[in-house]
Amino acid sequence: MSISPVKWEENTLVSTIFNDIYFSQGSGLEESEHVFLSGNKLPDRFADNQIFTVIETGFGTGLNFLLTWQKWAEKQSTNSRLHYISIEKYPLSKDDLVKSLSLWPTLKKYSAQLVENYIPTSNSRMNLSFGNIQLSLVFVDINDAFEHINEKADAWYLDGFSPAKNPDMWNDNLYKNMAKSTNKNGTFATYTSAGHVRRGLQNNGFHVDKIKGFGKKRVMLAGATR
Repeated sequence: MSISPVKWEENTLVSTIFNDIYFSQGSGLEESEHVFLSGNKLPDRFADNQIFTVIETGFGTGLNFLLTWQKWAEKQSTNSRLHYISIEKYPLSKDDLVKSLSLWPTLKKYSAQLVENYIPTSNSRMNLSFGNIQLSLVFVDINDAFEHINEKADAWYLDGFSPAKNPDMWNDNLYKNMAKSTNKNGTFATYTSAGHVRRGLQNNGFHVDKIKGFGKKRVMLAGATR
């Protein structure tokens, strides 16, 4: 695990490893909600008296986590639990995390708690508890991550940088591990519509649909276990 080298271009955070942005300027929150929550039919699938597990590839700024936490808190009773597991090889420094999250003041109630507890470590997995919300950060390469994850997902957030710029993540090893680590009726959503991603998921037991993308992006992928 090493801290992600980044640069700021106005209010846009850019990875200098992958030469790709962490979020869309001015619409990052709306894009996250459209792609990952709506793509997985959340929060409608949240139910009382259960543990709902999300597994994410690429924690980044934590935006997807915080938005999911907000929607969960609005929907759920105290009898339910959300377990959010996120794989991140290159975590942001605390300063860059704080600066990023300041762009979304509607999430301040939740981001303040994350910032207070966010300390990237050399440990392969860090578990944080926020009442009935558990966040597990897995600080390893995606190809080694499933040695540290025993849980099964009800929903997958396939994030991370684009397949063209981060091909080592978007590979058959990921899709095979997803197939092994998904509950019955589990779903996934991702902003990409790359053909090799679609085929990889289909070849490993997922039904894949092309659905409306966010903003100028015409389509994205979403689907479920067969």
